[in-house]
Amino acid sequence: MIRIKSRTLLLSAVSLSLTFGLDRGRAQDYANLPDEPGLAFPLAAPDRVVVADSPSRSAVFDDAGQTMRPSVDTTTGTPQREATWRSLPGDFLHDQKYIWWTFPKQLAKGHHWVPTLAIVGGTAGLIYADPHVMPYFRAHQENWDDFNDVFDPMITTGEVIALPASLMAAGYIRHDNREVSTALLATEAYGDSVVVNLAIKAITRRERPSDVPPGAPFTGTFFNGGKSPLKGSSFPSGHATAVWSVATVVAERYRHRGKPWVPVLCYAMASVISFSRITEEAHFPSDVWLGASLGYTIAKYQTLRPRDAQ
Repeated sequence: MIRIKSRTLLLSAVSLSLTFGLDRGRAQDYANLPDEPGLAFPLAAPDRVVVADSPSRSAVFDDAGQTMRPSVDTTTGTPQREATWRSLPGDFLHDQKYIWWTFPKQLAKGHHWVPTLAIVGGTAGLIYADPHVMPYFRAHQENWDDFNDVFDPMITTGEVIALPASLMAAGYIRHDNREVSTALLATEAYGDSVVVNLAIKAITRRERPSDVPPGAPFTGTFFNGGKSPLKGSSFPSGHATAVWSVATVVAERYRHRGKPWVPVLCYAMASVISFSRITEEAHFPSDVWLGASLGYTIAKYQTLRPRDAQ
C-alpha cells in the first residue's frame, strides 16, 4: 500500500508541476486568436486568408472561419509548428513522408551526417559494451528493487501519457490554445517516433536481457527475440522513445519563456525513466540510447519544425 501511494504521488507531482507551472499567466499576449483580427491578407486561393494576431503568430483560415493551417510560433526564439486537431492527421503524414523519404535523400546528398554518425556510432559502441554491462545489473538486481518499484513499466507509461493529457486538460480549462497545441504536438511527436521504433523492432527482433537464461552470456541477442515488435523485441526501447519525444516537445516549447526549470525537469524525468529500463533488465543500454535519440531528434527537428521550413 505504501509503495502504491508513493507511485501515485510521484505521478501526480510530475504531471501537476509541469502542467500548472508552465503558463500561469495563460499567455494572454498570444494564446487566443482574436474574433476580429487586425491584419489579414489573401493567399492565392480566394477562399483562404492569413491572419496575424501578433507579430509572432499567424494562421490560415478558410471562408468559414475554420483553421486550415495552424500558426507558427516564434516566441521561443526559434520558429515552431503549432497544431490543431484538424491539422494533426496531415502533419503526421507529412512527417512520415519526410522521415522515410526526404531525410534519406538528403542524407545521400551529404546532409545531416554529423548527428547521424553520432547516433549510429554511439549505438554501435554500446552494442559492443552491452554484454559487459548487463551482468552487473543482473548480479545487483536487489539493490535496484526500490528504484524499480517506483519506475516500473506501468508507472512510467502513465507518466508519459499524463503529461500531454494534463496539458490538454489545463489548456481547455484555461482557454489557452498554446497549451492545447503543445499537448497535440507531444502526441504527434510520439506518433512520429513510435512508427520508426516499431519498424526497427520488427527487423532486429532483439532478445530482452530478462529473457537471457541465468549464467548465459548476453551475446547473440539480435534476431533471436519474439516476432512481435510490441513485446518480444528489445531494440530500441519504446519507453525511451516515448518519454524523450514527449519531454522534448514540452521542454522546447517552454525553454525561453521564463520557466528555465521546465527543460531541466522534463529531461531529468526522461533520463530517469530511460535508465530504469536498464535496471529492470527490460533493455540493453544500446536499446535505450537509440530509443532516446529517436524520440529527441524526431521531436525537435521534425515535429516542431514548421512545415514550410522543411
